[in-house]
Amino acid sequence: MFEVSTVKRKKAYSIKEVSEETSLSQPFVRLEIKRGNLKAARFGSRVLITENSLSQYLNKGENDEQK
Repeated sequence: MFEVSTVKRKKAYSIKEVSEETSLSQPFVRLEIKRGNLKAARFGSRVLITENSLSQYLNKGENDEQK
């Protein structure tokens, strides 16, 4: 039948969570959002980065390093 995964994947991350997971500083994450390099959305006072946006940003960085 169906097996429910016990691992929860988040669909969006705060700036602090992105910083902790990537070891990028919070000011740098904010700067990348301001520059338009990392897509984010504001919900009230919270700024959230979707899993898809973060993945695209990190993959772009890897591709740039390989060139």
